[in-house]
Amino acid sequence: MRLPLTTLALLAALASAPARADDLANAQRLWLAGQKTQAIEQVEQALARTPDDLQLRFAQGVMRMELGDRAKALEIFTRLTQDFPDLADPYNNLAVLHAAAGELDEAQAALEQALRLQPEHAQAQENLGDVLMRLALRAYQRAQKLSLAPSDALAGKINSTLALTASLNKPR
Repeated sequence: MRLPLTTLALLAALASAPARADDLANAQRLWLAGQKTQAIEQVEQALARTPDDLQLRFAQGVMRMELGDRAKALEIFTRLTQDFPDLADPYNNLAVLHAAAGELDEAQAALEQALRLQPEHAQAQENLGDVLMRLALRAYQRAQKLSLAPSDALAGKINSTLALTASLNKPR
């Protein structure tokens, strides 16, 4: 599964309001220069001044997510879904976090909510396809374990699905 936008594109898109634009532009420069800790500090300092700012909060979540700080990213995106329940992107990002942790049912639920809110959300549609593929693999593998006799047809489905799910993790 992929994030809805690369960090570069996201931060550029979020830099819209004048004060926030400077903060996000500076954070983006730091991020691209490899100074990721300083980039997050920049965003968090801006959030100290405007704690309810959606764009800064979303950028903070994406940065935490990309740094592998799953717990903090999960907290940020969960709060965003509570504070802005009509926005699809926080649900999509929650789904990415859940899927990465193998929490496929939670990922599916978050993606379905994102798509209820924004049916044309292309990344959420793709991510849902990825999750459903992984859920299919899980079901096929369970069926194989429960089967009294090996099934060539089922083995073929497992192999095909494994090949497809392996491609999900390759960068594009």
